Amino acid sequence: MYSKVILDNNIPVLMETAREVHSVCIGIWVKVGARNERQAKNGIFHFLEHMFFKGTGKRSAEDLAMETDFLGCELNAMTSSEYTLYYIKVLDEYIEKALELLTDIFLNSTFPEDDIEKEKNIVIEEIKMVEDNPSDYVHELFGKSIWGSEGLGMPVLGTVDTIGTFTRDDLIEHVNQCYGTENIILSCSGNFNEEKLVSYLNSTIGKIARNSVTENAAAPPFATDINIITKDLSESHVCIGLKGLSYKSKERYSMHLLNTILGAGFSSRLFQSVREKRGLVYSIYSYHASFIDTGLWGVYAGTDKKHVSEVTNITIDEINNLSSTITAEELRRAKNQLKGNLILALESTSNKMTNIAKQEIYYGKYYYPKEIIEMVESVTLEGIKDLAQRLVSNNSFAYTVYGPVSEKDLRSSCTLLQ
Repeated sequence: MYSKVILDNNIPVLMETAREVHSVCIGIWVKVGARNERQAKNGIFHFLEHMFFKGTGKRSAEDLAMETDFLGCELNAMTSSEYTLYYIKVLDEYIEKALELLTDIFLNSTFPEDDIEKEKNIVIEEIKMVEDNPSDYVHELFGKSIWGSEGLGMPVLGTVDTIGTFTRDDLIEHVNQCYGTENIILSCSGNFNEEKLVSYLNSTIGKIARNSVTENAAAPPFATDINIITKDLSESHVCIGLKGLSYKSKERYSMHLLNTILGAGFSSRLFQSVREKRGLVYSIYSYHASFIDTGLWGVYAGTDKKHVSEVTNITIDEINNLSSTITAEELRRAKNQLKGNLILALESTSNKMTNIAKQEIYYGKYYYPKEIIEMVESVTLEGIKDLAQRLVSNNSFAYTVYGPVSEKDLRSSCTLLQ
């Protein structure tokens, strides 16, 4: 039930209908994020996302809030390193009102001066909230250590210093330069009439005439720095990583399966070895963060300062030994887990909306769930072992620890510091 239509101004509309549901989720995607910002304006796309909800020519910010609750819908936005999303999820009976609300915000927001100053304080509080949550903040520190202070290394939220410099002219300039037809994708999933949707979008977003002049920052080199940041906390927060694969890699499903085996789930090696058998952590997991031109295969663990070296050494050993120890049973379990997660996720119209948009952004085409399952099933034991070997052989580990430890504390016992 997937289709793709091009609006009069060449903006693609991706649609996946599901007649059995009673909701619709509509997203407006803009292919710009933190990595596209100038360092002096770091955080402006996230700040801009906030300001789109501060009123239009005919609705105040309070009107938007009241109308959203009246419709019983979810109206929200998010910013990442590579894209910004504005979306609404609503009962199918209110789709026309929801569309008008979403497009009014996207096309007619006024960015009032008074609200800009208030919103600076709000975003600064958001930054402080992240910094006060070390299990989140360590990832920001880890990313900066790996990617540097520009591009992928810049925090999505920006910094207190950069937020303070933003002006209304900055916001309008970034909309005019980056919110053009080449950077916009529309996606919709749920129970709706495709012809009516396309007709409405052509009469609104299909009228946008500006072009985009976004500069895509080149992929930075993967820095394998060791970064020990001493902080008086109750727990030490550890991130370990290797260079991973981009979204476009042909081995992306092998990467997903390898990550699943290592640390994604209760049966994973790290969860069983570090938490269940030794009781060294409450939280430990691995993840693979893909970008359009690079990737990061990482592990996070939170542990007592006296266990940092032990947790680190076990994790390194598990990663290094994967290529020679993965079993057919583990691969089968990982495939079943990955397929189950995929199908269960696609029960949601918001997840479907996200899925079709990301496929367009990163692959330029749509893969049906059946095709994805076939690609997952095509991964062989030899293939996944070979990938594990290459990832370890071709890269050194990046390492960040944030907590009540120093490099001196770890030097004699942590293999990465020896």
